Amino acid sequence: MTNQRILITGGAGFIGSHLTSKLVELGNEVVIIDTLLRGNKIPQDVFSKVEFHQVDVCDSAKVAELAKGADVIFHFAAILGVDIVADNPIETMETEVNGMQSVAHACAINGIEKLIYASTSGVYGHLALEQSVNEEILVDPHTSYAMAKRYNEIYLASLFEEKGINSIALRFFNIYGLRQDNRMVIPRFIEQAMKGEPLTVYGTGEQTRDFTYVEDAINCTINLAKNVQGFEIFNIANEKEATIEELAKEIIRLLNSKSEIHHIEAPKKRYDYEVGRRYGSSEKLLTHTGYKPSTGLQEGLSIVMKEV
Repeated sequence: MTNQRILITGGAGFIGSHLTSKLVELGNEVVIIDTLLRGNKIPQDVFSKVEFHQVDVCDSAKVAELAKGADVIFHFAAILGVDIVADNPIETMETEVNGMQSVAHACAINGIEKLIYASTSGVYGHLALEQSVNEEILVDPHTSYAMAKRYNEIYLASLFEEKGINSIALRFFNIYGLRQDNRMVIPRFIEQAMKGEPLTVYGTGEQTRDFTYVEDAINCTINLAKNVQGFEIFNIANEKEATIEELAKEIIRLLNSKSEIHHIEAPKKRYDYEVGRRYGSSEKLLTHTGYKPSTGLQEGLSIVMKEV
């Protein structure tokens, strides 16, 4: 994916900044829309090479103006973090829904036929399956964030049927890596371990997650964006589950920390987010691109810790 003009919403955020870096490296002209609510995570040497606009994705007229001439839009702008989302459900849903409509409008009036959307594995909800989840199973979103993401997936399917805009929804599974902040569990555990503080684990710690290294996720995203036909949903998953207890112990070990693990009761507002088990299948991704995430959790954590 080279020599294209690309618009990225949320391009200064955690995943967006890694996407920005990779697309610039590949020789693309990159335009970034971001409110910088959580700061600018794009490395300075990359930031100097992009066209940046501090704009809210819900500003439809501005987004449409900035999208002129773009070959593809990556829509990654979102409100993130369990506590923040749980405390602001209306704002979360409005940002998702209005932001998507703004981006879709920009595609329609500028003749942009490719749209890549950052969805979430959260759409699978509390499904207690004995196997990895794939894109074909019935979803069960419970949170405002997951419900808004699922709504946008349905919206994109309709957008192709009515306006011919090709799109992909990426169901990301617990992406982690450099430049992620402590709203997420891995950087929070690392921060606690480095300070010698207890690592706070909700509940028993036996709940599992599928942790996917960010560089793998970006490679998957770009591979998929090369050929977008109709509307498709793809899991971006490492296909390996780890308990939160195991994650905490591994971080303590890698940092040679004296921290202990403290189990605490999850606040009621986090109930819908405290899923007992979740890991994904990337077989559809592999079939379409010949590539799927491969970085193991220990390897990914080691990369992150070299930079902290």
